[in-house]
Amino acid sequence: MVSLWGSSKKDDDNEAAPSQNGESSEHIAQPRVSEADERTRLLPPQTHEAYLSPDDPAVSPYNLWSVRWLRYFTVFFSILTFLWWVLLLVSIFVSPPGMHARGSGFFDFSYTTLSLGLLLVVLLFFSTPSKAAQVTCLVIAVILLIDMILILTVPRLRVEEGWVGIASVVWAVLISVWTIFTDRIVSWGKREEEERLTGRSETRRTLREWCSVLTSTVILVIIAVVAVLLSATLMLRSRDASLAPPGERYYVDGDKYQIHVFCTGNSTDFKGKKLPTVLFEAGDGPFEGGMIQVAENGISNGSISRYCYSDRPGIAWSDNAPSPFSAGMAADVLSEALARAGEEGPWILASAGVGSIYSRIFSSRHGRDIFGLLMIDPLHEDLLYRIGSPNRGFLLWAWGIISPLGLDRLPAALFKGRTREDRVYGRSAYQGGKYIKAKLQESLVANSLTKNEVSSARNIQFDKTPLIIISSGIEVRRDSEWEKKQRDLTHLTRKLVSWDIVTKAPGEVWKTYDGREMIEKRLKELVHAERA
Repeated sequence: MVSLWGSSKKDDDNEAAPSQNGESSEHIAQPRVSEADERTRLLPPQTHEAYLSPDDPAVSPYNLWSVRWLRYFTVFFSILTFLWWVLLLVSIFVSPPGMHARGSGFFDFSYTTLSLGLLLVVLLFFSTPSKAAQVTCLVIAVILLIDMILILTVPRLRVEEGWVGIASVVWAVLISVWTIFTDRIVSWGKREEEERLTGRSETRRTLREWCSVLTSTVILVIIAVVAVLLSATLMLRSRDASLAPPGERYYVDGDKYQIHVFCTGNSTDFKGKKLPTVLFEAGDGPFEGGMIQVAENGISNGSISRYCYSDRPGIAWSDNAPSPFSAGMAADVLSEALARAGEEGPWILASAGVGSIYSRIFSSRHGRDIFGLLMIDPLHEDLLYRIGSPNRGFLLWAWGIISPLGLDRLPAALFKGRTREDRVYGRSAYQGGKYIKAKLQESLVANSLTKNEVSSARNIQFDKTPLIIISSGIEVRRDSEWEKKQRDLTHLTRKLVSWDIVTKAPGEVWKTYDGREMIEKRLKELVHAERA
């Protein structure tokens, strides 16, 4: 049996054996081979059995306090980002004081969603860092940095996004850098703990770890694609911002945002007689992309002498208004913008579709300054539920949320040759975030605030105002309720001049030759009518 010093029983027997010269070992001490000296180990050498298995749960980067604190801070940042995300979600429907953005508000929501996604990926796969995740996060950080530079350097983008959008994109850049830093520190901590507890840095991964790495990489690649689309759409917006408005923008509502107003023509005829100005109110789309052909033809053929139009908030060159925003509020800011532009009227109000709701409220608030009403296939207040339905509101909200990705605008610009004019006021204008936000605001209050305002306007309306209704023959035949409500609108005042139904015209009556001819003819009658 081995003693503490490594001696055996055989050694002890040899010590008791007599030497060859007959002397005993008690008198002559013989040195022992196993005797301790200054080089003898006090403890036996360690064996590999003292290390832990790499699969042991104790082998974890969480053993390090630096790694733990990184996770605590990541959780804290996630809570902050989630609270900001909720606040931005609420601000789409109701603007908190001081948080109104003159743009759509969908871009800052997108950047915050991206930041929250990065933080959740870090938390879910915290203990399984990977080189792929670090490289992908680095790509995301570079793309977001480019977005931040664009927003800060392009004046129009900076104005539209405001401090809320700037804060959101800066936070997204910081979070992307934080994810890289966290992943690298956890990777270092994992390697340190493996060397300490297993004797070497582990290069292999378990199936569970490979699944985690694959899942996190796929999610981060999706986030990177989203960041690329956001950046591409932002570049389109930068390009569109270079398109100057034909008129001027005027601050309204306590200088919170600007409204675009354009006026042209002479306020008097060749005899020096003062003529009323035609104030156009477009329907669903921008005036510049539709009804403007009626106005320009009217100026060229002498049907009208002067006209003005204003883009409602969120459409074409006008900023988005705070939420909620009703038709009555739109009429108020239009009055303010016209006053700042020095336009005093008198007015002939020409409107189409849902724009007739806005014109009727404007007319009721300006009384005797209104010399005539011409409504083209107007929307009745009893039919406002059609644009205020919950389904339509939800679809507009969902469409707005994904609008920063440019899923329709980017292919149209790349493959269909859509220009900045198309995106600002033309056939692609409906794809923009500002337009979608304006329609969402319109939908949210259509059957409540707006309906109450237009019902009151009907009672206030000056009953001696000349009235002309031009209806779409296609819509009248297709929808009996629409025809009934068109007939009801002919009783809006007591001075109906004419109710015309253009047989083959769609809802946008001016798109047909007969429709344009009819509109120009009726406008000329109102503008040049003899007045007492």
